[in-house]
Amino acid sequence: MMSAQNARVALVTGASSGIGEATVERLLAQGFIVYAGARRVERMAAIEQRGAHTLALDVTDDDSMTDAVGQILRERARIDVLVNNAGYGSYGSVEEVPLEEARRQFEVNVFGLARLTQLVLPGMRERRTGRIINVSSIGGRIYEPLGAWYHATKFAVEGLSDSLRLEVAPFGIAVTIIQPGPIRTEWNSIARDSMTAVSGEGPYAGVARRMRATYERIDGGRAAGTPEQVAEAIVRAATARKPKTREAVPASAKTVVGARRLLSDRAMDRLMKRVLTGD
Repeated sequence: MMSAQNARVALVTGASSGIGEATVERLLAQGFIVYAGARRVERMAAIEQRGAHTLALDVTDDDSMTDAVGQILRERARIDVLVNNAGYGSYGSVEEVPLEEARRQFEVNVFGLARLTQLVLPGMRERRTGRIINVSSIGGRIYEPLGAWYHATKFAVEGLSDSLRLEVAPFGIAVTIIQPGPIRTEWNSIARDSMTAVSGEGPYAGVARRMRATYERIDGGRAAGTPEQVAEAIVRAATARKPKTREAVPASAKTVVGARRLLSDRAMDRLMKRVLTGD
């Protein structure tokens, strides 16, 4: 635990539920001063009561991001840890997902993350210390039918983070990628609903129907992890003397990432079809 005088300052995005909310709670327990950002401020009343400083933060709005970082710097003069957690999964076939929705997915999952990173880096460079923790997904290593745009954003986060790690290491700044697998959060229902709304009828309806059933089974099974497990990995990245460059959570996620490393594309294709659609 850190003393109040030496407490480090963390900014967590997407903090109104799930992984973000659990991360705020874990960082508070470790003695961090935590700023919790989300569009739905009213949903952060519980973590505000526990000591978090809540901010209205929309990662698709540059003014919102600039104002939030500016407020923290005025009040604390520093940001030691940035947890880029805000994101969502929008599913459906490449043929049927409107490009407007694809662009929004990139705005939330990639460009919002990148812009907040730009805003906090000058201070971290000046102090020659800092942690950037980007919540990616095992979806940044594997792929699924009807998930192309989501996976494209997470592949982008992985590449961006790896390059960023090399750029900022000389300034004492560490970058960690967190790769959640199936986690019991509202992300799952949003992804499922978008998949059947976009591709539930027409040429991809059969795949969408079978995948939805598979996801519902996985969500309720032992392979699915909890937001708290992911939050613990994030706290390790924030506090370790030498944090990992990436960590998959839970154990089932490590298994999937390991399989992708070992299997050829064709073998992985067969595995994904068998697991997700029964083909």
